[in-house]
Amino acid sequence: MTPDQIPIRGTLTAQKPLDSLTWLRVGGPADWLFQPADEDDLASFLKALDPVIPVFPMGVGSNLIVRDGGLRGVVIRLGRGFNAIEITDTIRAGAAALDAHVARKAADAGRDLTFLRTIPGSIGGAVRMNAGCYGTYVADHLIEITAIDRQGVRHQIPASALNLRYRQSDLPEGMVITAARLHAPEADPAELHARMEDQLARRDATQPTKERSAGSTFRNPAGFSSTGRADDSHELKAWKVIEEAGLRGARLGGAQMSPKHPNFLINAGGATATHLEALGEEVRKRVLQARGISLQWEIMRVGDTLSDAQVPEIELDNIEGDTGEAE
Repeated sequence: MTPDQIPIRGTLTAQKPLDSLTWLRVGGPADWLFQPADEDDLASFLKALDPVIPVFPMGVGSNLIVRDGGLRGVVIRLGRGFNAIEITDTIRAGAAALDAHVARKAADAGRDLTFLRTIPGSIGGAVRMNAGCYGTYVADHLIEITAIDRQGVRHQIPASALNLRYRQSDLPEGMVITAARLHAPEADPAELHARMEDQLARRDATQPTKERSAGSTFRNPAGFSSTGRADDSHELKAWKVIEEAGLRGARLGGAQMSPKHPNFLINAGGATATHLEALGEEVRKRVLQARGISLQWEIMRVGDTLSDAQVPEIELDNIEGDTGEAE
């Protein structure tokens, strides 16, 4: 069946612009946006959907560039029916639960998932990307996930089957994560909340948290996240090699590499997805020329590009970087 022929209890919208659903505020329309009411609604929809129609699970758009031509097929965005947090001897969080909220609720119960507090986005995306911060990753805590495949069948998948590694996982094609179960060591709630407050203060001091960004733009070449320790080496951090290439504050139209943190690509005003991706690619090219390092995108880029006739004029030679204080 086509999406509009399938009985649903959630919401289905045709030609839905996606710019308002991403943190960077760019992107063309999805053919269809489906917001299921709950797992049963999602399962029955996927079972009935014509298998040739592509499906793209979308979280809160915190680590995503949707290209200006939009997305073909069905974008699935989970909402209230998927954000419950249950704390027993383990923690079960719906895929739509925000990482920060899970960290806070866990801390209230004396369970340590503090590494999630400063990670933007939701649990589904955190699992898919094996998100991490301060030297701790989802892989260190994940027990299993619940996911629904294109045939509408639910699966309980152990963490060991996902091959979680730096910013990557092997989630089977077409599966939609609906929940994750994690273990978390016990600790004093007051100490956990104090630790998270300290993490927030450090983040706000070094990252452009008030700007429209999608988090870290490129993976660290060394293959690990910041540990937060005093002896943490910055020699192969993405921000460091970008700065060394003279690209802190580099601009292209409304796109900019943040002057505050050069590994944050921001929409400084009026940027298109084309500008943002082109600036990122130019940064990759110049870092490769300067350091021989090929930076890998951490931001997911999806969708269709515009035709040449529709692409706004971009003068790559006019990219300039600002000098700024070292981090």
